[in-house]
Amino acid sequence: MSTVYDFTVKDADGQDVSLEKYKGKVLLIVNVASQCGLTNSNYTQMKELLDKYHEQGLEIAAFPCNQFGGQEPACEIDIKNFVTEKFNFEPDLYAKINVNGSNADPLYQFLKKEQGGTFIDAIKWNFTKFLCDREGKVVKRFAPTTEPRSIAKYIEELL
Repeated sequence: MSTVYDFTVKDADGQDVSLEKYKGKVLLIVNVASQCGLTNSNYTQMKELLDKYHEQGLEIAAFPCNQFGGQEPACEIDIKNFVTEKFNFEPDLYAKINVNGSNADPLYQFLKKEQGGTFIDAIKWNFTKFLCDREGKVVKRFAPTTEPRSIAKYIEELL
């Protein structure tokens, strides 16, 4: 596997989706949770980014994960409704996955290999962000506490 385009994932409705759908786009991949202290700022700011840059080629792929403090206990339908109703935001929402451990989703195994973390490569918390260029290469990793609006300059460089 050499790019994110090599992966097929399940969407929130359980359908297979090839990440080739993002070919030629700048892609932000994020592990999300509805009950995290970082939820409001991240969803609000990701919506701002998508509103501002979508026409230029930005896409956001959100992967719910319940591995951090049990902060994403709901099913995908409830998660989708929560994000739509509370934030008026509809990112590409995928099936709930594990991002760490022996059952980590293959996409996240790849992301961590491509852009390791500080001290350890494991995902440390909800809202870790990976930025991919228009060729599907993972170019940058951002910590959960990095606010989405602060990465606009990196998105602009890739657009």
